[in-house]
Formats: sequence, structure tokens, C-alpha cells
Amino acid sequence: MAKRIFLLTLSACCLFLLAACRSQAPASEENRPVKETVALTVWGAEEDEALLQQIFASFKAHYAGQADFQITYQPQSESNCKDVLLGDLEGGADVFAFADDQVAALAAAGGLDPIADEAAIRSASLPAAVEAAGVGNTLYAYPLTADNGYFLYYNKAYFTQEDIQSLERMLEVAAQAERLVTMDWSSAWYVYAFFGNTGLEVGLNEDGLTNYCTWNSTEGPIRGRDVAQAMLDIAASPAFANRPDGDFLAGVRDGTVIAGISGVWNAMAVQEAWGDDMGAAKLPTYTCAGRQIQMASFSGCKLIGVNAYSQHPDWAARLAEWITSEENQRLRFEVRGQGPANVNAANSPQVQSSLAIAALLEQSNYSQLQRVGGKFWDPVTEFATSMALGNPSGASLQAQLDKMVEGVIER
Repeated sequence: MAKRIFLLTLSACCLFLLAACRSQAPASEENRPVKETVALTVWGAEEDEALLQQIFASFKAHYAGQADFQITYQPQSESNCKDVLLGDLEGGADVFAFADDQVAALAAAGGLDPIADEAAIRSASLPAAVEAAGVGNTLYAYPLTADNGYFLYYNKAYFTQEDIQSLERMLEVAAQAERLVTMDWSSAWYVYAFFGNTGLEVGLNEDGLTNYCTWNSTEGPIRGRDVAQAMLDIAASPAFANRPDGDFLAGVRDGTVIAGISGVWNAMAVQEAWGDDMGAAKLPTYTCAGRQIQMASFSGCKLIGVNAYSQHPDWAARLAEWITSEENQRLRFEVRGQGPANVNAANSPQVQSSLAIAALLEQSNYSQLQRVGGKFWDPVTEFATSMALGNPSGASLQAQLDKMVEGVIER
């Protein structure tokens, strides 16, 4: 009898425990937290796609379990990112790469909010990159690169160190060798090189949108028409070629081009073509009004911005920080040869030993942070194209300079 009572009691306990387990199982499933789906769109240069996909993968691995990330890359030129984004802020990318001369307009239009962790970004970045990423004393973007400038590439099999000090001497050497020295006069960005160290000025007015420009000045030791005549003299050389960046690289590869003005983005390709004969240096001087004028350059940085209208602003900011971290800026240099904006990455032995980065730093003594409004580009390109073709219209140089400046300062 006792045994029977024991078995009944044991059976009852088992049934109770089983029922308890069954009643708790559904509750456990119901209470399990559901991971947030974080969908982010990233705009970047077409050449950066493979690198960015690698960075996205490490970001997802680092934050695994905290959200279900769906990161979509879309190619978008950094040079006109502002115009595309401001066309549809709410439908634009959450995270995007852009040139630093667009930061003021993006901030003014409400496309960028001030960076939350500003102190950390400032301390980790080069001072010039911090300046480029801000408006006034407020930081609006994450510094990505500090190498958006240009310098001289030259083939050491043809030029000595003395030769590369003067553009005229370089043209003489190239003409004797029946080879070419190139520069892109179809881009106003490069044309600044002739005006920048002459005392003639261009820049943004206080409104941050319109320009002032004295490139047509008829007074002073160097007048606007002196620069124009110097450009005509250079264009008249059989060894000079007005070529866009892609054509410069094609000429380097086929052997017709032995020197040219470009940036760090072409360093690996030039190194591959010229090998140990690759040289890089600051820009040469050129002859203007009987003087040797050091060629100037625009400088700048590439930045990462976070759309103020992002549906996931916190995660978008974390991704921007990840893309611009010291580790990933080192990776960017290894993969793309681009100079870091991060202090530690920029001071690494690998970066410091780069010929292209060294040349850019040398040229930085003669560079100016690019700060011009949108009306600058087309008039300057039109003027420079006329000079490159040898002034085919025959119009007076002063008249062409006046027309250019009128377009640049138009409100």
C-alpha cells in the first residue's frame, strides 16, 4: 500500500513539473528580445567599394548580436555629393563621403548635425583635417583623409633634381626627349596653381556661398594678364599637354608622359608603371612677368558625414566613426594609398615613407584650403581652356579675365 501511495505521489510530481515546464516555455519565447533591424545606406567613391565592403564586414562582426544590420553601398562622387544630397535629404544616404569644401553648405541646409563626441575626434585628427571638417568652432563631419591636393610626379630616368625646380626647364627636357609633361587645365581646381602665389586672390565671402576674386587685377607687381600670358607661353611648348587625370595615367603607362601634376590617388599606378624611376616632389616654379613664381595648390580633406535625417542616427554615427577609425585609415592607406587624417595613422612608418605623401607635405607649404563657392568652377575652366588652346578667339587677355571674374563673383 505504501509503495502504491509513493508511486502515485511521484507521478503527480512529474506531471506537475511537466506542466510547469510547458507553461514556461511559451513565456520564454515571448520574452526573448527581438533584435532591431538597422538599415543604413552608405555613399562612397566607386573606387572605394571593395574597401568599404571590408569595413562593413568588420563593423557587423564587432557589433554582432546588438542589431540586424543591413548596410547598402551606393557609388556617389565625393565632388558633387552635396548637390545630390540636398536634392532629397530625407531620401539620401545615412552615411556619405564628401569633399570638405561642401561642409558649410551641408551644415547650413540642415543636412549635418554637430558631432556629438567632438573632443575625441579633435584629439585623434590632424589640425588641418579638424579645420576642414568644421564651420567656425563646430565640428560637423568625421575626417577621413588629409591628402586631397596635388603635386608633381616625374620620371627620374629623364629629370634631375635641378630640372624639376622649374616648369620651363622640365618642358625643355621633355621636348628634347619627345615626351610630354601634363596638367589638367579643364579643371579649375588645378588652374589655381598659377594664381595662388601671385598676390591675386580668390575666396568665399562672409555669406559662405559667393566669391570674391581679383584675378583680373591690372595693378601690382603681377597682374592678371601676366598670369594669362605665362599660361599661353607654357601651352605653346610642344612638350606640354592639357590632359585630364585619366589621360595622364594612360600616358604614364604607355611611356609618352614623363611628368605630370596629380594626386596621391595615382601613386600606386605610377609606381607600377615607372618602378624605381618614380619621383614625386612639390610643384615647380614657372616664369611670370620675368619672375619665378612657386606654383600653388588647393588642398583639402575627404570627410564622412551623417545625414541629420537618418532613421538610425546613433548607428549611423557609429558606422562613420568606424570608417574613420585609426585602424581603418591605416587600411585605407594600404589598399588605396590615401593619406590618413588620423594623427597616429599619419605618423606611422608606412605613411611617412610614402613618396607621394612626402611630396604632398612639401607642397602644403604653398597650398591653400579650398574655400570657393559654386560659381568659381565653370568660368575659370572656360578661361583656362582658351589659354590651353592658344587663345583661338584672339580676344584680349584682359577681356577674358574680366569675363571670368564676372562669372566667379556672380551672386
